[in-house]
Amino acid sequence: MKLGEIIEFIDEEIPKSLALESDEIGFKKDYDLAQRITSIKIFMDLLPEDDAGENTLIITHHPPSFTPKTPTYTIHSNWDIMDGGANEALADTLNLEVIAYFDSDTKIGRICKANQSFIELKNNILKNFKNVRVVNNLNDEKSVKDVGIISGFGLKNPDYVTLAKTRNLDVLISGDLTLETAVLGKKLGMTLIDLTHHDSEVPGLYALADILKELDIDVEVIDKNPMEVIK
Repeated sequence: MKLGEIIEFIDEEIPKSLALESDEIGFKKDYDLAQRITSIKIFMDLLPEDDAGENTLIITHHPPSFTPKTPTYTIHSNWDIMDGGANEALADTLNLEVIAYFDSDTKIGRICKANQSFIELKNNILKNFKNVRVVNNLNDEKSVKDVGIISGFGLKNPDYVTLAKTRNLDVLISGDLTLETAVLGKKLGMTLIDLTHHDSEVPGLYALADILKELDIDVEVIDKNPMEVIK
């Protein structure tokens, strides 16, 4: 299949018009749209050593910090915002029911129904995620009804922590927890769960792959985190 045909399919399924105005999406340079593509590789972040592959299209979630030689297409905030995108994939992984947008102005994040005890929510999180931190840990038997989720960066934004409290959510789940937002969470009595930025967005990579498999081309998710845990 030609590169241009694949991009047309992607743009129809995940409209670029949904992206935030300042976001870097799409190609960083012009590529030959007539070239034949036989495989698609999906990365969260592209590193220079991964910039290789004949007849390959690379798709990244985060914009690359360099201009790749291999055709590389970025799907970022439009995938976060769209219905059925990264946030729904995270909700599915956590067995939560999406009921509304978290930030109704930007459609960033989701509000979900949990209707379970905190231990049930916690066990499901720990089954799917390894590097988890919490602010204001709840009693295991505490009933959790409404949960906010934001794939990626949500816990570094103090406004989002405040909004979660304003909207009477029991828990806010995201990544990128900072000391500032942890202290704010303590002050507000808001329970925050940090899955890490990378890990909270990984379910979205696999959901994206499922869409692209409709093209009948080999699609591979490469879950490569540039940050490693010291053991």
